[in-house]
Amino acid sequence: MVVRKLSAAYPAHWEADVVLRDGTTAHLRPITPMDAQALQEMHKQQSETSVYLRYFTYKSSLTPKELERFTNVDHVNRVAFTVVRGAKIIGVGRYDRLDDPQEAEVAFNVADEYQGTGIGSILLEHLAAAARENGIEKFSAEVLPENRKMLTVFSDAGYAVARHFEDGVVMLEFSISPTEKSREVTESREHRAEASSVAGLLSPQSVAVIGASRTWGKLGHDVLERIIESGYTGSVYAVNDAALEIGGMVAYGRVTEIPGPVDVAVLCIPRAGIMEVINDCAKHGVKSLVIMSAGYESAQGVSAQRELVALARANGMRVVGPASLGLINTDPEVNLHVSGSSVVATPGNVGFFSQSAAMGMILQGVRAQQGVGVSSAISAGLRADVSGNDAMQFFEDDPRTDVVAMYLESFGNPRKFARIARRLARRKPVVVAKTDVMGRRLPPGHSVRVGQAPAGAMNAILRQSGVIRVRSSEELLDVTSLLSVFPPPKGPNVAIISNSLTIAEVICDVAEDRNLNTFIHGEELDYSIGQSRAIPMIRHRIQQLIEDPEVHTVILAHLPFSGVETSAVLKVAREFLDQDKPVVALVPGLSDTEITGGVKQGVPLYTSPTTVIGALAKAYGYQQWVDVPYESIDDPDGMDVDGAAEYLAQLVTSVSGSNLLELSEAQAQKLLGFYGIQTYGSRVVHTVAEAVEAADELGWPVALKANDPDLRQRLDLGGVRLSIPDKQSLEVNFTHMKLLMQTYGVETLEVQSMAPAGQACVVKAVEDPLLGPVISFGLSGDPVNLLDDWAHGVAPLSAHDLEQLIRRPRSSVRLLGYQGLAPVNLKALKDFITRVSLFKDNHPEVTVAKFAPISVATTSLSVLSVNIQISNAEQRTDSVRRALRS
Repeated sequence: MVVRKLSAAYPAHWEADVVLRDGTTAHLRPITPMDAQALQEMHKQQSETSVYLRYFTYKSSLTPKELERFTNVDHVNRVAFTVVRGAKIIGVGRYDRLDDPQEAEVAFNVADEYQGTGIGSILLEHLAAAARENGIEKFSAEVLPENRKMLTVFSDAGYAVARHFEDGVVMLEFSISPTEKSREVTESREHRAEASSVAGLLSPQSVAVIGASRTWGKLGHDVLERIIESGYTGSVYAVNDAALEIGGMVAYGRVTEIPGPVDVAVLCIPRAGIMEVINDCAKHGVKSLVIMSAGYESAQGVSAQRELVALARANGMRVVGPASLGLINTDPEVNLHVSGSSVVATPGNVGFFSQSAAMGMILQGVRAQQGVGVSSAISAGLRADVSGNDAMQFFEDDPRTDVVAMYLESFGNPRKFARIARRLARRKPVVVAKTDVMGRRLPPGHSVRVGQAPAGAMNAILRQSGVIRVRSSEELLDVTSLLSVFPPPKGPNVAIISNSLTIAEVICDVAEDRNLNTFIHGEELDYSIGQSRAIPMIRHRIQQLIEDPEVHTVILAHLPFSGVETSAVLKVAREFLDQDKPVVALVPGLSDTEITGGVKQGVPLYTSPTTVIGALAKAYGYQQWVDVPYESIDDPDGMDVDGAAEYLAQLVTSVSGSNLLELSEAQAQKLLGFYGIQTYGSRVVHTVAEAVEAADELGWPVALKANDPDLRQRLDLGGVRLSIPDKQSLEVNFTHMKLLMQTYGVETLEVQSMAPAGQACVVKAVEDPLLGPVISFGLSGDPVNLLDDWAHGVAPLSAHDLEQLIRRPRSSVRLLGYQGLAPVNLKALKDFITRVSLFKDNHPEVTVAKFAPISVATTSLSVLSVNIQISNAEQRTDSVRRALRS
């Protein structure tokens, strides 16, 4: 075991903002000598019982010697974290390495008023992550039997804790390597805490509007008016330092003057005054902030966002915004409408989240036009803090939300997004609107990272997560409108009834391109018989189709006709809203005004064949994903993850800043060996003599290749010659290829022993800052080089994800037996991709790992070439420790 040595420099990457069990926030950081006085104050404020349980004796204060020891650590053998709220320490956790360098003793101390808020568990997670970084594998602790809270922290952490009783003390010991159980515990705690923080935002008992105004048209006026007029059930306060009364209410000069507690403060003031107001909110104990103020779109604005979020989180507050459009909660027990818009949200079962203020405004308008009902809505604006991940955590448990609709400009933490979305989508449909350029163009004022992965990789992370991806706010509402009323179709068969055969046939044509099976039921509806006879006929035919097991969806296509009113037709459709098969309406030419005016009334209503079929196809695709149970892949045999991590830790010490280190062939072979991946050796040669010597060493027959990443696979350009059997043939081929490659500026060649003949493929693993660990697969040559015929996935892969990754490229038919060729060894290919996926997911230091080509034969798989680049990666915020995105 190699103990990784760190410098004694302050490890800033260990700092983190964390969410406590009650949904409030705090800041966790390594302790420093400057914390001595704050640590003493925390100690003095604790009860005698708490002091006794921590130190096994009572002491009224800590001695200078104790304070010096507790606050002076080396961040390697002795590590201590503090959890602070403002300038106050509310929790301390520490470990000290024992004589066995792989073991450390751990201890915690939590302020009395914060016990039960999950601080002990958070400290344990962060201490374990730091310890693993320092080469420690095991924690031990001594706990008094009556200290049940601390014993619970250890027993509930998900580790396999061994305990025994000795000299009146419970002795605990456990490995800190993450286990499936410990990960589940961490994710569960994270879920509860983040869901609680969003619940506090959406269901506050009191709201203060800071910057409230008497002037109609000003943001502070409109926001205050909307909160009051919507019937908010809690207390409302107006804050304006230039007014004594606003709207018949007492106006307070500062939030600190408000006599009662404030759960949510809505900031409608210029950017210049934001930090002062946040300080006031911290002093008054405000729990959350909604910053509707703009002015943060520049590079300086992004820096200002970080400052305000750091200040808010350190004082226990979550932040929505800046440039937020507000919050909505239509629960009649709350009736919260924090918005400057006059558009009133209709109560319903759809939870909305919008990352962009501009798109949020568009979404708000389209939502009103289509009459989609809202359970709750969050406009994150520039998303400095509260994110789509937080919103999904809340919507998952919210009994009033059946469908989640989101507009995103980035994923924030991609691994966390995939994990939460996959879990949420198993329970509720998640519809996400995003353009194809997500992450490639930085939105003004957003501090998101720019991705480097292929565009198709974004679809992969959404597809794997079960998310319904759409490309516009209109399409978002088309799909949401359907799923908010009906479950997704259980199959592809769509029956059409219509008074226009032409419209019905157009629907069929559109459906063919979306893999839906459509048929027109019976004859064209005859409206000439009059409304009194046509309406019962429509009702009867819909009922027939509902009862037909071969029908999965019914489209009622109505071409407005003077003899039968549209409202009467839609009234019939409303009679089937309680069915488990969608019954949707298509009325071409219907205006937005008519829809908003009450014609729709709950029926999924569309105005073109494209929109109705598009929504049904998306919904059916989601049902197909749900129908495939999630099946994890067992780790292959022969892997040593810890060994690879230790070797990478040695390698990255020579990499500084954002530089990349390309591994040598020997380094790459050693690193991949920890994952059971063997590569064919090769030798770069300059002369014929060197080539022959290399062939004798590697073994005949050999391949001769251009020492160039592009030409080495181009048989058509003479960049590779195969199956050279002996010295004489090698000498002739070397001479010819040497001259040919010089025309391309390539001076050296490469000799490699021949692998069994097979299909050449490419596997590439990339650490993308936007999407996480992206795995790409394709067939070598023209399929990927000319046709861009790639499949993409995001680690970790499920069994279904892996199957789809291999079969998704159009050229993958060549793997299954093609034009007389035998099928390749798919089992070996799956095993190899699984190892690569785990390799990339476990080690963010690996920036790029490209295996090109790999030769997949009928009985074997050979890795012929690999290029690995590593970096001194930023510390992951999605490791086994809870931390808010910075």
